[in-house]
This record gives sequence, structure tokens and C-alpha cells, in this order.
Amino acid sequence: MDRTDFNLSRRDVLMAAAAVAGTAAVPLRPARAAAKYTRPNVSSDAGQKMLRIYAKGVEAMLNKPADHPHNWFRNAFVHMMDCPHGNWWFYVWHRGYIGYFEQTIRTVTNEPGFALPYWDWSQLPQIPDGMFDDVLTPTSAPFLPYTANFGRFSDFIKPTLMTYWDSLSADQHAQLHDRGYDAFDNLWNDVTGWVPPDPPPPAQPTKGGYADAGSQAFCVTSSARYLSRDNPKLDDKTAADVSLFMIIAGLLPRHFNEAFAPFSFTSAKTPSHNTAPTSSKVFSLLEGFPHNKTHNYLGGFSRTDPGPYGNMTNNLSPVDPIFVLHHANMDRLWDVWTRKQMRERGPIGPADADAATFNNEPFLFYIGGDGKPVGPAKAGDYFDMSVFDYDYEPGSGEEVVPKTGDGLIAAAPPQPIQGSVAADVGKVAVPAAAVRGHLAATGGRPLVAQITLTQPPGPSPIREFDILVNAPEGVTQVAADSPYYAGTFALFGAHTPGMHGHGDMDLTFAVPLPKTLRAFTELGAAAEATLNIRVVPSHGQNKPAVALKAVSLATL
Repeated sequence: MDRTDFNLSRRDVLMAAAAVAGTAAVPLRPARAAAKYTRPNVSSDAGQKMLRIYAKGVEAMLNKPADHPHNWFRNAFVHMMDCPHGNWWFYVWHRGYIGYFEQTIRTVTNEPGFALPYWDWSQLPQIPDGMFDDVLTPTSAPFLPYTANFGRFSDFIKPTLMTYWDSLSADQHAQLHDRGYDAFDNLWNDVTGWVPPDPPPPAQPTKGGYADAGSQAFCVTSSARYLSRDNPKLDDKTAADVSLFMIIAGLLPRHFNEAFAPFSFTSAKTPSHNTAPTSSKVFSLLEGFPHNKTHNYLGGFSRTDPGPYGNMTNNLSPVDPIFVLHHANMDRLWDVWTRKQMRERGPIGPADADAATFNNEPFLFYIGGDGKPVGPAKAGDYFDMSVFDYDYEPGSGEEVVPKTGDGLIAAAPPQPIQGSVAADVGKVAVPAAAVRGHLAATGGRPLVAQITLTQPPGPSPIREFDILVNAPEGVTQVAADSPYYAGTFALFGAHTPGMHGHGDMDLTFAVPLPKTLRAFTELGAAAEATLNIRVVPSHGQNKPAVALKAVSLATL
């Protein structure tokens, strides 16, 4: 699909100090000495060297006993028990998680110079070839002793996890309560995919034998990853979601957190990193599109319906070794956004009123490179990369960081254009000047829509939604190269009780509108372009119709 890069100029960077007055709760970080570690692109020579060390580390962690904190599966359960998604702690929690994982690889391999490679899927929209070698794919023989069937997995890890559960502190149990895990059995139900009060799964369930296979976190070895060496490429819609067009739009927001999704780099504020919002889940562009869609596609979501899916579709996703390469790239994009903000003297963290709430959120489940639980840790401890003393080789998205003009401040974007909704179709009138600015070859200011819908109910709801613009009535499925296709919004993970809830909750997300939309290319001399926006279940899923609640549009 032709999604031309914005090719940003700095003409829009203006001297306007008032644009950020009073919002920089986290001070602009000073320049620091060169980092000790540089995380390389996995496609580079340095990345290939690190990938070989990483393989040694995966093997060493697989071979550790279940009661060792550095066991491969124990590491994945840290993610399952504590990871935040769909809220503003998403980036900072995962920075801590993969940072300690990186230290663990150094420990178990005795390679003190190891640095995690990242997978730049905008540059390489397919799984790197080396990730199909031996232990670097969860479908390989070294995983068979543990995941050949559910009985082996349960016998290996469940007794140790039960002992670990009983050793947790009151504060840890309180956080698990918020997540919906009041007892160990609640956690284990998410491993098996059992959703009470349905009949429990058989003692030795097999593929397709679970009450809710789509919510099952356990993955048998043979289907732990959907893609293979013979079929390594992302499909067209996933490739569109990780395209440079999408990435740059996700890097342009001028605020760390804002209620209006197109203006916010992070997802919704929530009561804690383990709880869902009280009424509406608001996703940032980079989380809702490249992050979530890549997770889903690698795990075979929609390709292996009704499940069970591969590791990357659920909260045991770190069982797939590609997880950390994927999240290293997300972390790299956060760094790109931060450096852009610093050059434009914009806020890099929460606003003053929210800073204490964000920074003091406790993270209680990390395991350090020494195998010991990390002491009292808070979100603010991981806000800066200096905590792990690393930086990144340059990758996709660096275009947004001004090369000159240090000390200038970006102008505030215009006010959003409010649309209307009738019969689940959103209608927005866009002035021709805004369209032409969006289509400009250089210095273009992208148009981004905010869409709110009601999440359909059910234990296995729709996880992916296609956004259609001015599609003819009756058209509900289009290809990624269609002039009506704007992107595919994705939800990650099964619906754990505390983190996600079930149905009747609004979903709000931002989506950049491609320059190739027919509504734009056929504008002509008209004074405005009228956009009719619909949201439909992706992949022709046999799911309930999507109830659209609100649409609006903004120029970034």
C-alpha cells in the first residue's frame, strides 16, 4: 500500500513558549555521556552478533529448573501477572521488564557486553530470519520438554508457581486482586482458557479442547508461533500498521498524556497499572496499531480461529523469544519521541498535576539480573534510559527529530473538528485547506481521526477492527490497498477480569488518515471533503456489528 512518508519540514516549528507553559512536570533531561550499551538493529552486523548471544541465553534460561527465578517460563509469568496494556504505564513498565531481562541474559551467558537487538518492523516487515533458528522460535525442539502438551507444561511449572504465589507479599496480592486474580486458580484459569462458570476444561486438554480457546495463554509447541521461515512476512494490513506513515503519525503528539487520543503519546490514565479505566479505554496510536497488531499477527489471530493462538497473542507472549525484539523497538520509539520533544522544548512526561501519581506507581514483580526480586521500584525509576545505561542504533522514525533549531517550540495544533454519528456511521466535514495540508509532499500536517465505539460483549470479543472511509454502502471488507482503508485497530491479549472487563465499555483510538483515501484524491475544487467513517470487524469475523459512538478529526 502506498503510504507516503510525511517528510516533515521544520517550517511548523515556531517560537511559542506559551504552548508548553506549565506542562513540563518532568524536567528536560540534560545531555549525558555516551551510554555503556547500544542496542543494535537486529539486521545489522552488531545485531546479528547479539542475536547469537541471545540464543545462548534463551537456551540457558530454558534449562534452568522451574524454581529458578531466571527460568524462561518464570520470566514470562512476570509479564502475565503484572504487565500493563492500554494505559499510560505501558511504556515505562516494559522498559523496566526488558531492561532486567537484558541483565539476565548477560548473567546466564557470562557476556557482560550483551545488548538487546531491536526489530525495526517498519524497515523489515517480516520476522528476521535468525529468529527461526533453534531456540529462537518457540516451535523448536528445545521447547518440547515443556510445551509439547498441556500436561507437561502444568507438571513442570504449576507446582512452583503455586509455591511462589504463597510467598508473595500483601502488597503484591493487592495488585493481583486489582488485576482480577484473587486466588491462584484465577491466574491458572487464564493459562487454560477456562472462563467460569463454564464447565472446566479436561485434565489433559488438547488444541481446541478448552472452554474458550481464544483466551488460552498456554500454547502447544507446534502452534506457538504462526509465522515460519517459509512464511515470514507480515500480511498487508499488519505491514500497513507498522509502516513509516503510521509510525511518524504516532510520534507527532506533543503531550505525554492527553484526553484527546491524537494529541497523546500514551494511552489512558487509569487508577493503577493493573486496572482498566472506569468507563472508556483510550489507546495511543503506537500501542493500538503497530504494537497490538504485530502481537496478534505473529500469534496467528484470525488465521487459526477459534484458537488457541500462538504465544504472542496473550500475556504469556514473552515465551516467544521475539517478544523482547518487538518491545525493544517500541522502547526505541519512545526514545525517539522524547528526543523530538526535547529539541522542541516540549513536555516529555506527565503534566504537573499527574506527575506524582505516575512516578510513584509501584512495580513489585521485577526480577533482577542477579536473580533476586528488585527492591521497592516505582514507575519514575524507569523513565530515563540511564537506569540501564543504554541507547539505540538509529532506526525508523528519526525523521521527526529536528536536526536544527534547538530551543524552538512546536506550534499548538488547531482545535479538533467534531463529527456526528447516525446509524453507526460517522460523518466529518474537513476543510479543503486541511486536506491539502495533509497531502503536501513536504511539511504536511497529517489528519488523524479519533474514533469511539462500544466494545462488543463476550469472553472472546472482537480483537481487530478495520476503519473504512467513504466505502460504498454494503462494503464491509476491503484489502489494505483499498482507497477506503485507513488501518486496522487491534486489541492485545485475552480479557483478564481486572485489566479488561467484558463488554459495554467504550474503546477510543487515534488513526491517521492515509493520503491515498479516495475522499482526498478526488477533492478537486470543493470547499471541503466529507468523510463517512465506519468501523467493521476485521478479517470477515462472524461477530456482532460495531456500535460507533463518536468521531472527530485533528491536524497534528
